[in-house]
Amino acid sequence: MAGTGGAVRSRFAVVGGGIAGVTCAEQLAAEFPSEDILLVTASPVIKAVTNFKQVSKTLEEFDVEEQPSSLLEKRYPNIRVIQSGVKQLKSDEHKIYTEDGKEYIYEKLCLCAGAKPKLIVEGNPYVLGIRDTDSAQAFQKNLAQAERIVVVGNGGIALELVYEIQGCEVIWAIKDKAIGNTFFDAGAAEFLLPKLSAESRETPIECKRTKYTLEGSEEKGRPTGASDKLGSALGPDWHEGLHLKGTKEFSHKVHIEILCEVKKIYLQQEFIQLQRTSLTFPKGEKNVEADEVLWPVYVELTNGKIYGCNFIVSATGVVPNVEPFLDGNNFAVGEDGGLEVDRHMHTSLPDVYAAGDICTAAWEPSPVWHQMRLWTQARQMGWYAAKCMAADAAGQSIDMDFSFELFAHITKFFNYKVVVLGKYNAQGLGSDHELLLRCTKGQEYVKVVLQNGRMMGAVLIGETDLEETFENLILNQMDLSAYGEDLLNPDIDIEDYFD
Repeated sequence: MAGTGGAVRSRFAVVGGGIAGVTCAEQLAAEFPSEDILLVTASPVIKAVTNFKQVSKTLEEFDVEEQPSSLLEKRYPNIRVIQSGVKQLKSDEHKIYTEDGKEYIYEKLCLCAGAKPKLIVEGNPYVLGIRDTDSAQAFQKNLAQAERIVVVGNGGIALELVYEIQGCEVIWAIKDKAIGNTFFDAGAAEFLLPKLSAESRETPIECKRTKYTLEGSEEKGRPTGASDKLGSALGPDWHEGLHLKGTKEFSHKVHIEILCEVKKIYLQQEFIQLQRTSLTFPKGEKNVEADEVLWPVYVELTNGKIYGCNFIVSATGVVPNVEPFLDGNNFAVGEDGGLEVDRHMHTSLPDVYAAGDICTAAWEPSPVWHQMRLWTQARQMGWYAAKCMAADAAGQSIDMDFSFELFAHITKFFNYKVVVLGKYNAQGLGSDHELLLRCTKGQEYVKVVLQNGRMMGAVLIGETDLEETFENLILNQMDLSAYGEDLLNPDIDIEDYFD
């Protein structure tokens, strides 16, 4: 790696220490053992994939571990971690400038800078965005003193959060009709809801993810909720090891306000001057009692209700972290704010690739795949981007990776195993589809999405053992019309049909 006039040259550079960036750097390091691979990351810890298990053709399970970057450099002696944020990219000069005043010249660059939480309002001390392990800790500190919180958002993190919190009133505001809309339909929500009100809790299974904290980082006394430094995204069991308990002694109090969003947030003083009424925690269906308690912050919902609380958790999704790279570069940007990439993870600029949450898949996707900002996709994209960079460097062509054939994700909600496949919520199928359902209360929930007799998607909650069979049926698009309702008949062993 030669330096000319202060600039360090490197054949391959990767920006971002999350799953996409680390996976990309590792793969490049393995493909080019004699080249130095630069990994530029703002955070002193990186996210590494551990306990990787290929569950089926497209389903994978893994844990994510925060590790000091020195461990990565030990595993791959040709990876060089630069701990600094990127200040500017000059793509026409193939140069990156870092916050610490250094410059790096690359031949090929992959941007994996992830995404940041989409806060309902910026700069309010009572609004906490939750996305990464740092913000989860700030959250826990605040929860210890909390008697009531308002949770806004309806994705996986909001869902888990509301399930895990005990001893604190939770008002949960969602813009959809049913909970967990990103992963489920109303039926699955109904299946899961009893768990929200269940009094006794199974003890959670020990979580295998270990966490490194940086020595001395706790003492600096960060202001609560200040998550200006970008951490990496949370995974499916981020709440393990956090004691999510508020001050009240009872266990579970969740009230869901559906079909609404936050209209306005008032601090205590503003609210007193307004002379409007806020509500107590609803006890019955028709309860609209005025609240006598004074709260630090008040939330007015679009349905006209106002609730006071200790703080508000904004779990409303993410915005791709493209800021440092746009200035002076003519990137094509997707509707969701991500850098558009083609089927070889190439952005619209020469020699610049992108992977993970920062990018927007702009190729014509397979009919049963769609992009979702999840750890599994970050890993797949990072790996595949490295393969594409290697192929381009060698002047070879490469086929689209098989993981983009079928959307497949495995996770846990409320202690149930959850598998989602293909267009599991009939995304983009219009009204031209039918659903088959099978549900055993407290045990399993199986939903299949069919179009013209062919399986397009499925949701499996519980230990159903159907994921491989369904994966095959979606991939081979076999005509299932002949089976009708029998497809989900528990007395018929469906695997025997299709093996």
